[in-house]
Amino acid sequence: MIDPKIESAIEGALGAFSAYNSFDATQLTEEFYEVFSSDEDFLTKVEELDEVFDSNPAIEELREVFFDMLMINFFSADVKKLEDDYLETPEWEAIEEQTLDRGTELLNLLLYLNECEDEDIEPGLEDYLKEFLLVDEDEFQDEYRIYEPVIANQILIESPASEISKVARSLPEDSELKELFYPVMCFFQNTEPDDAAIEKIAASAINPSFDMAVLDILVEFL
Repeated sequence: MIDPKIESAIEGALGAFSAYNSFDATQLTEEFYEVFSSDEDFLTKVEELDEVFDSNPAIEELREVFFDMLMINFFSADVKKLEDDYLETPEWEAIEEQTLDRGTELLNLLLYLNECEDEDIEPGLEDYLKEFLLVDEDEFQDEYRIYEPVIANQILIESPASEISKVARSLPEDSELKELFYPVMCFFQNTEPDDAAIEKIAASAINPSFDMAVLDILVEFL
């Protein structure tokens, strides 16, 4: 099974990537749909996903955000075919252990957007940081550390994309949010950007094919 929101996000990401890259990633749409909708177990689907990327190095930079979407699809669609407590089982714990080094912080943001839909609330940066990630709580200092660049620069939500881009470029190379900072901040600034807004975001993008693909994942998923 494939979650309709994930289906839209895949299509949006590949379209946005292609618009700012010489490689036409949209030709891979059906391949990705097949992987995501496959009845195989999760780790087999991860292998199938990696095979698509291994065969198409031009889209390598999307590998880990597509892993995030594969995980979200598993939570929202595949788990329905398994036992109710599957995510509490040793089997799932072992899978989590094997995939610890995979994916990005986009996973948390997609989980948050699902929660917003379930609770019928508008997504917002402060809500994401304080109510979902609980960055103010002592026991969630890992999240605080990861999101410190965002916490320190929340004012950028009121700034033009060019200012967000400047800060994104200045983040240290080892920051876990370095690649995602620009598209995530632009998304929270405007969760429903029109064509004119998209053009402005693209004009200041650091890596347009990646940044716009991530932005499109979020916009389509919402």
